[in-house]
Amino acid sequence: MSPFAIPLIVLGYLLGSIPTAYLAGRWLKGLDLRRHGTGTVSGSMVWEHVARWAIVPVGVFDLAKAGFPAWLGLQMGLGLAVSTVAGLAAVAGHNWPIFFGFTGGRGLSPFLGLLLVVFPWGFPWMLALLAAGWLLGDSAPWALAALITLPLFAHFVGGPAIVAPAAAAMLLLTLAKRLEAQDIIVDAMCRLGTGEMTRRGMTEADMGEVAQLVVRAAGGEEVKEEVNDLVRDLGLEFVLE
Repeated sequence: MSPFAIPLIVLGYLLGSIPTAYLAGRWLKGLDLRRHGTGTVSGSMVWEHVARWAIVPVGVFDLAKAGFPAWLGLQMGLGLAVSTVAGLAAVAGHNWPIFFGFTGGRGLSPFLGLLLVVFPWGFPWMLALLAAGWLLGDSAPWALAALITLPLFAHFVGGPAIVAPAAAAMLLLTLAKRLEAQDIIVDAMCRLGTGEMTRRGMTEADMGEVAQLVVRAAGGEEVKEEVNDLVRDLGLEFVLE
């Protein structure tokens, strides 16, 4: 292995750790994106809470986070495998940035930047499926479908073999981020709601039921009726329609 391989991978992680979306929120609107929407520091939160035009420079920079170290690795003759790992390191940095308390985005934008370098045909494939999810209002399953089908598409068009392990690694990073997001939601709910629940005489078992409902809702399940039943038990005065 080249002595430049490890430094390139570290560079990729450090570039990925630059919190582009957070900086856009702070500079343009004075917002901390961690306190808005889903709490993820991502391009989608810039679109929803900062400014729609800002998604362009944020998105370009996020693409470059992984695209640049991958391109640099190829230019240095380090090979496709090392260059891909450097790009994936940038994705990991984007998701868990060292400069930002390891609280980041979902990593899809830098992964698209990596694809532009190592498998350009994968970029429109991923983008088309992500766009379909966005239009249908449920991007998560479409993102997973894009990653799962990417190796098949690469094989069909004669893409490099590295696409399959890269997609598998990205799928693991995505699943880890989703599980982490569910844990954050449950933790926040417990911290903010435990006092009120205790005041209303709820037991630990009741609180556990609430936590399970939150996790199921975060996973996309329909729990409206169960939530309404719980709300009635708490004596609150609203109903989910």
